[in-house]
Amino acid sequence: MLLSLVFLIVGCENHSDPSEQEPANKGPFHVHPGEDIQQALDQASRANENRRVIVHAGTYSPPLPAFAFLVLTSRHDGVELIAEGDVTLSARSEPSTPATSPSLVNHVIYCGDGLSSKTLIEGFTITGANGFVTQDRIPQERFGMREETLQRGTFFLLDGGGLKVFGQSSPTIRNVRFIENCTDLCGGAVSIEQQGFNEVAVSFENCLFQGNRCPGTGSAIDVLSGSSARITNCLFVGNIANFGMEQISRDFGLTYNEQHGCGALTVFPGSRVFVTSSTFTENWNGIDDHGQGSQYEQCLLWNNTATDGSRPGKPYEVDILDGSGVKDCWIHGEINDLRGTVNQEWNRFAPPDPEFDSDFIPRNPDYVDVGYRPPVSTPSKDELLN
Repeated sequence: MLLSLVFLIVGCENHSDPSEQEPANKGPFHVHPGEDIQQALDQASRANENRRVIVHAGTYSPPLPAFAFLVLTSRHDGVELIAEGDVTLSARSEPSTPATSPSLVNHVIYCGDGLSSKTLIEGFTITGANGFVTQDRIPQERFGMREETLQRGTFFLLDGGGLKVFGQSSPTIRNVRFIENCTDLCGGAVSIEQQGFNEVAVSFENCLFQGNRCPGTGSAIDVLSGSSARITNCLFVGNIANFGMEQISRDFGLTYNEQHGCGALTVFPGSRVFVTSSTFTENWNGIDDHGQGSQYEQCLLWNNTATDGSRPGKPYEVDILDGSGVKDCWIHGEINDLRGTVNQEWNRFAPPDPEFDSDFIPRNPDYVDVGYRPPVSTPSKDELLN
């Protein structure tokens, strides 16, 4: 079982933090290409009205090596970070360079302790993470009563190339595209590490996870022990985990799901997820969930067979320890239900071909109520300004 390796992180510098003496102000705060998103976030954290940051079309990347490109901690609770137009947040200093070029941050966005569901990240493409690790500019946080419980360890640094969520934190992530992020351990796109402060789930709505990779667990989303997530109308396609478990075993002494490997979504013991109307296809394995009380409804899992053959076991669609919450899901692959825990009367195994279009939307009318569909609309400029 994958166990947390915890070590002391010292010598951390404060992330960008303009003077606390600046007067309260009113948003929205606009950011254009070449300007500083973090500065706008910090301004919004001190605003007494309209704590909204609107980032205009363009590609934004970190100027210097750092723990994260953008940092939201408890003082940013309730801030809304919204993309207007086509906005890319890249982990690479030169986003036009090849995907193999080095990134400059561990995580594109870090959501720290003390964020409620009122904190919103909406409309961005997040890309470019590829295993960079540094302890430079780790944000200083005050955990209060949670100080003795929350531990910043290996997973804090290495997991979650696109997004790292840590502590009592439950932001809302809406209409975000996580594309081609990679880590050197787990959680290629997203890592959720609430460490038991999981009363409120991290929420993902209308999100795309495509082409994310990691050598360990949870190529798209890794839900570590004591965490929770709510995933609604999301698409998972072409996400690959498992390709470096031997190296992880040598370097960290960690093993997990050795026989068949892990999926695009990994849920650890002591965690739970609520997944509705989502599609998993062309991943290396669909879902592995060793928690209790998870719910999966109206999901489509189709041919998650993108293995490289390095695991002795064949790829699967679901590996769910507690299958009692799986309902109205349509499942088809080389191995549909690895553990045989999913009720076949409540779900449909070996369904007809969904006949995906180029956006992985089923054209087969039988699937009208199953799986992901593109969101109907995005906020207008007037809505953003109000």
